[in-house]
Amino acid sequence: MSVDTVPVPESTTPAGSDVLLSVRNLRTTFDTDAGLVRAVDGVSFDVRRGEVLAIVGESGSGKSVTAMSILGLLPSPPAIIEGDGIFWKGENLLTAGPQRMRQVRGGEIAMIFQDPLSALNPVHRVGKQIAEMVRQHRGLNRSDAWAKAVEVLGLVGIPQPERRANMHPHEFSGGMRQRAMIAMAISCNPDLLIADEPTTALDVTVQAQVLDVLMEIKDEVDSAIMLITHDLGVVAGLADRVMVMYGGKQVETGDAHELFYETRHPYTLGLLASLPRLDDVGDEELLPIRGAPPSLLKLPPGCAFHPRCDHSNGREVCRTDVPELRVIGSGDHRSACHFAEELVGGVSRSDAEVGS
Repeated sequence: MSVDTVPVPESTTPAGSDVLLSVRNLRTTFDTDAGLVRAVDGVSFDVRRGEVLAIVGESGSGKSVTAMSILGLLPSPPAIIEGDGIFWKGENLLTAGPQRMRQVRGGEIAMIFQDPLSALNPVHRVGKQIAEMVRQHRGLNRSDAWAKAVEVLGLVGIPQPERRANMHPHEFSGGMRQRAMIAMAISCNPDLLIADEPTTALDVTVQAQVLDVLMEIKDEVDSAIMLITHDLGVVAGLADRVMVMYGGKQVETGDAHELFYETRHPYTLGLLASLPRLDDVGDEELLPIRGAPPSLLKLPPGCAFHPRCDHSNGREVCRTDVPELRVIGSGDHRSACHFAEELVGGVSRSDAEVGS
């Protein structure tokens, strides 16, 4: 049975369960003038306390829309969010009211947005923006909230946090703005951090520092991280489990180690083949995935990846039947490929980290 079709009762999470977030059969569509865009189509996954779940895929695969749907940040209309449930500690957020969602956003689930320059308010001091969030969710007075803002700025490695808190976003460098976003996200000690491309446009040194800060914070407050990225090098170094998305659907999920070593979907194989390898001492070129991602307005029939797939070999079933996400082998490794058992490939984590 596909994981997309597994029913989940609207009951609370069992006592002692380490599952914080359980998403079941999430479907997010946009009603546009050009037609219905199926941005997320039947996605199901869990996020457990203390782990890092990476969601990987090209631009337009549905990664960020999945995160925005969980937090209810998409305007409706045009967005239509449906599914069997988005269970946060057993509570279905799909049926939660606006007041409850305001409590969850920031206070219990925090998001580090992809572009900190546009996410931060340009006319307010950075410290004030962080303090406002703390006051809203923790009920602190102005002075205590300001002290907390200074504290978290120092915690994420911003020098002279007392002075920097009085500065505006445009006075920060790109790396410092990203750290400020992380500081805002962790200021209320959320149980889940959603990091949407947290290292975009950062140089390698700053990228490593930002990722180190995220992991340190996760361990300190015993939270979980949902990392949205297209960078498999970052995934190899940080993730415990991985979900690969293509055309709004899950195409492969599983333990990060197993996914890198025993890849069972052609799309994941293509992503790995585009990474430089430690053991590649020749002059061989990297192998890009041919073609371009499909339009979500009109996906190809059958497997959405088949027009770009080097493994379908013109097989009719790939062009006509949508493959189910099914268990491959033992454990929780799943693949949405008709011929997943035939695929043999993958790289080690150390090889993949060269791409980070």
